[in-house]
Amino acid sequence: MGSEIKCRMRFGKQTSEGKALLETSEIIFRGDFRLKIPFRDVQSAEVTGDELQLRTAEGVAKFELGTGLAEKWKEKILHPKSRIDKLGVKADAQVTLIGFNDEAEDDDFLQEISERTRNVARPRAGIGKTEAECIFLKAETHSDLARLSKISKTMRGATALWIVFPKGKPKAPENIAERDVFSVGRAAGLKDVKVVGFSATHTALKFVIPVSKR
Repeated sequence: MGSEIKCRMRFGKQTSEGKALLETSEIIFRGDFRLKIPFRDVQSAEVTGDELQLRTAEGVAKFELGTGLAEKWKEKILHPKSRIDKLGVKADAQVTLIGFNDEAEDDDFLQEISERTRNVARPRAGIGKTEAECIFLKAETHSDLARLSKISKTMRGATALWIVFPKGKPKAPENIAERDVFSVGRAAGLKDVKVVGFSATHTALKFVIPVSKR
């Protein structure tokens, strides 16, 4: 879901061609061996030539990314955007939350929203007309996702609709997969424009009204 590139990586005595993936809070390498480095574990990050060098307690990981990309990834690792910034929620924005039920897994997100804006609506049955700049729908099942059709009809202009759904393959028939989210969003006449790693367990996919239909 993040930035991905083919590259050569060295870690200790291991060297491999593979793919490096820069996620929201970690960098992942998949090749002849695999490595995952959470940003919080990075003690230092340097760029030498075309190489990004990340020092951790376990050793130094060296990614041959190219000079421009190495510098870019270094900055993202050392100064990552907050989740709320990646989701595009501006100060005092009008926000509507649907399907977030004050469960422990939602606490951090709800706190982040409350710190960014006080203009938050949490309707229990449908949302009617809305002037929301951002709508967040948490969808775990096909039943949850079916609400998207009605929600899309309330959107105006550049309203952003974020669908927050579980990562990975569905574990039960009623659970949804990424392809289901794309399909339902497009069927509602919306355009998918961005993906953000929402949490360790969920992904957020952004839909908007196509410019030609606003």
